Amino acid sequence: MATDVSWRIRQATREDAGALALIGAATFLETFADVLDGAAIVAHCERVHSRAAYEAYLDAGAQAWLAEVEPGQAPVGYALSAEPDLPGARDGDRELKRIYSLSRFHGSGLGAALMTAAVEAAAGHERLLLGVYARNARAIAFYRKQGFEPIGERRFDIGGKLYDDAVLARSLR
Repeated sequence: MATDVSWRIRQATREDAGALALIGAATFLETFADVLDGAAIVAHCERVHSRAAYEAYLDAGAQAWLAEVEPGQAPVGYALSAEPDLPGARDGDRELKRIYSLSRFHGSGLGAALMTAAVEAAAGHERLLLGVYARNARAIAFYRKQGFEPIGERRFDIGGKLYDDAVLARSLR
């Protein structure tokens, strides 16, 4: 559902780790509330979407972009790229670790704008990779529209249960 609210995207810094953690946990919950066990979601978000986790990513050379509404700069989406740790990764690849927006901003162009920021920042790399829940048809359709193609699969553990992810790649050359 698109919205008439204005938003902007900016490069995130270490000082934005709290906002990245908030929007990361909120969008993960919103995306997977009807798919994953609630306690597993909470535990996953406490570990993966904490301020410290985002600080560690940024300290290690990751790049992040924060989408904020105007006026007020409340966070509504983000993207995060880093060194890849996906099956099929090769030297010269970059991984889009996360790209999420609150559902009310789907269809507003926000996802495409976040993707553009990540692709532009990955200039000089061979490919941009990502992992996506294999049953998330909407996300996979978006990634296909953005030029990503399947290159493999992985298993993703949330709360002791394994889920299938598709691994996708987009050539940057």
